[in-house]
Amino acid sequence: MARRLDLRHVISPAVRDLVELADLTDFDRVTEQVRNLRGCTRPVNLVGWTATTDQTAKTVLRSYSTADEPTGRLLTACGNRRSSRCPACSRLYAADTYHLIKAGLSGGKTVPATVRTHPRVFATLTAPSFGPVHNRPTGRGDHPRCRCGTHHAEDAAVLGMPLKPKEYDYTGAVLWNAHAGALWARFTTYLRRELAAHLRMTQKALNAALRISFAKVAEYQNRGLVHFHAVIRLDGPDGSSQSPPDWATVEALTHAIKKTAQKTFLTVASDAVGERKIRWGARIDVREITAFGDGDLSDQKVAAYVAKYATKSAEGSGTVDRSLVCHPCGGRGYLRGPDTFRDLCTDCDGTGQAEPLKDLPVRQHVRQMIRTAWALGHLPEFAELKLWKWAHMLGFRGHFSTKSRAYSTTLGALRDVRRTWRTAQAEQSRARAGLPAPDENTVLVTESSWQYLTSGYRPGEELLAAQIRHDIAQARDQTERAKTEGEVWQ
Repeated sequence: MARRLDLRHVISPAVRDLVELADLTDFDRVTEQVRNLRGCTRPVNLVGWTATTDQTAKTVLRSYSTADEPTGRLLTACGNRRSSRCPACSRLYAADTYHLIKAGLSGGKTVPATVRTHPRVFATLTAPSFGPVHNRPTGRGDHPRCRCGTHHAEDAAVLGMPLKPKEYDYTGAVLWNAHAGALWARFTTYLRRELAAHLRMTQKALNAALRISFAKVAEYQNRGLVHFHAVIRLDGPDGSSQSPPDWATVEALTHAIKKTAQKTFLTVASDAVGERKIRWGARIDVREITAFGDGDLSDQKVAAYVAKYATKSAEGSGTVDRSLVCHPCGGRGYLRGPDTFRDLCTDCDGTGQAEPLKDLPVRQHVRQMIRTAWALGHLPEFAELKLWKWAHMLGFRGHFSTKSRAYSTTLGALRDVRRTWRTAQAEQSRARAGLPAPDENTVLVTESSWQYLTSGYRPGEELLAAQIRHDIAQARDQTERAKTEGEVWQ
């Protein structure tokens, strides 16, 4: 009969659970699972099995079942891109984004190195003003002062907050965030038209001569509005593998971007808020990315900048990083009973909110934007926007990072390469163990069945994960110190 430990004297539940894990027959496998996650904060727990069979010989080459695991489940990384949710997985996402952006600037990952000779710029498109806010203006001496007469510190909590909250256009701000993705899509369409007009060509002739490729990322400002940073590049008609004509210059591209940003707008009509024009702000910055990094913007700097913001979310503006919708009722505030009548949701008391908006630990400006998004979302004319679902994002519903098809490789392709490498490592391990490799003509069939169980660690596993995060952070700090010392020595 299995021995059961008496841990009643251990006060800490985490330590008690860790002792129970250590008492398992295969504790090394428990630590291996946690170690393979590389510090993921909230792994996905799966139960199931997989098997690969040789259809010719009718034999099972390899199989796996979570029933054989010491804890009866498999831990897999959550893969969340947001650094506020999982720093470990977001670092991997940022690294992939860095390589994706840099490949479109310097080549690599199926993109030829000649792409760095193509005209390309780094453009920033901002939101318009919806009322004056506290800021740190530039170009006014060494100590720029805000309109309130104060020189604010870089980390001042008041930055981004309206000078006159009662006069601030919160409805316009939320609607701008909600339509920013659609405005960008229209901008990319009109950009081709504007470039053709500037070069005095038809659109058909332009499309036959060149292609516009781009990759963009969204960033939140202190005032709670998104703006976009984009790498925009001119290619030949076949994409990155072909140079554009000589007359397709950086100057022509810059002119087209600025003109297009000034002209592009969307019209939003509503009985409740009237007609609104969604357009870009007056501040438009377009700078050339130099071919070999000898200017202000190098390939590495641009790629690192875009990758940095690819893992950020709205929490950078002071909001929360979680949905505010009550899950049982889906934000409606009621549930359908057996008699099909509406019953008040007891989880949210009919508000539809997972937590009261007045209790959120955010600034008043952010709280008002959340309230505005929640209210607009329940208007019939804005129902398709589902703004209550995106209230915690201050109304922004788009993807944080997007790219055109021909810009470079894809995140999926980068993950496939990583998966292929791991498979090759596993095959090498089989070879070292003396197991025969399957014949090249063998037909292999893989079957599997997986089911989601829960998310997160057991208390004892969380202690192991915390130690792994500490070891990874120390190793990273040592690497940075060695790199810095090497630069100083040179």
